[in-house]
Amino acid sequence: MRFTSLFAALPARMLEPISPANPLKRLLKVAGYAGLRLVGNMFRPVRNPENLRGAVWLYAVSQNNYDSLYFLRETRPDSVLIAGQSKEIGRYNGQVNRLSLRRKLLYYGQLPEVYRALRHTEGERAWRFFDLIFNAIGYYEVYRRALRHYRPRAVVFANDHNDDARALLVACHAEGVPTAYVQHASVSTNFPPLGFDLSLLEGQDALDKYRQCGPVRGRVALVGMPKADSFLARKNQNTRVQRVGVACNTLDTTEAITETLAYLLGEFPDLTFTFRPHPGDQRDFAFLRRQHPQLQFSDARQQNVFEFLQQQDALVAADTSTHLEATLLNLASVYFRFGTHAVADDYYGYVAHGLVPRAAKLPELAALLRGYQQHKPLDLYRKAAYYNATLGTPDEGHSQRRAARLLDEWLETVA
Repeated sequence: MRFTSLFAALPARMLEPISPANPLKRLLKVAGYAGLRLVGNMFRPVRNPENLRGAVWLYAVSQNNYDSLYFLRETRPDSVLIAGQSKEIGRYNGQVNRLSLRRKLLYYGQLPEVYRALRHTEGERAWRFFDLIFNAIGYYEVYRRALRHYRPRAVVFANDHNDDARALLVACHAEGVPTAYVQHASVSTNFPPLGFDLSLLEGQDALDKYRQCGPVRGRVALVGMPKADSFLARKNQNTRVQRVGVACNTLDTTEAITETLAYLLGEFPDLTFTFRPHPGDQRDFAFLRRQHPQLQFSDARQQNVFEFLQQQDALVAADTSTHLEATLLNLASVYFRFGTHAVADDYYGYVAHGLVPRAAKLPELAALLRGYQQHKPLDLYRKAAYYNATLGTPDEGHSQRRAARLLDEWLETVA
């Protein structure tokens, strides 16, 4: 994914913390990674509180991954949550076991050959994203070594496209370790092909998109959204919108966010607005508190998305899977782009498939909110059936149980 046109076209402010545009800064970043992470890991031995040998590994590369896999930890006593040695898992950093990366430094002799090969296939982008190539070296080898040492019964993933997750997946294939996948958020046709022995997807939308990504490996089952189970029974029953959440991500420009909030707060003084930046957004939005004392805030690092949505009647956002989660809880969700970047437009296809309406301009957004202010239907959640296979079925709200049962049955046949 790092060599796709979509990734290369990300706004500079979004690419900069991932891979700086200045070559010198990229080299400095590589030096920092080598010194702090690679060499640093050599002097930080890993001591895990749980036994990883023969266990079912639940591999998390983010806070969202942890939230999506934890239900399996509760249902399978032989499972353990794991992450790479220095991986940032947000508020769960101290609650996951770690796979040692101390030997990763030993494999950097491959770097020249890897770079030459990628230069041949990817052209100038190999140099533009040289630092990302550098970071990825060694994951495959150390993960193969870990698999041989611990011999896990299986590895369950919630991410299929990060470099470390891809490395572990390929290592599992090489070592004959069964693999399963639990979808943790909406997917797009820019994802890698589905390459697991068992894939537990949320709904038909995900399967249709993965089929466009390439050949689908292994068995696939549609199980709904496990992380939403405890919230689906508490759908929003308000027939008029009084509370509106405004969610942004790093693609959205600060200027457009500021303009939109000022407009909405001015147009709707009787509504309560709550602003929620993406958990990975490092921008300082403290100035919004000073400009708009009435504006409420949600900290995505502390409050999960469903807890946030339960406090709203409507959502305004651009390209985020929060639209789906909001619709599942019967919120009136509106797609509105904060800025004019060309990277993504209806990235997940929510507008195209009729899940949410689009507002192209602020007056259109205001008109939609006024309509919902007068009347919000109580059956909006039904639009999400294409994305959540259990919606409207006896299994609605029981996706965790369904997913755990299918995983148990599969494990009995492969391990």
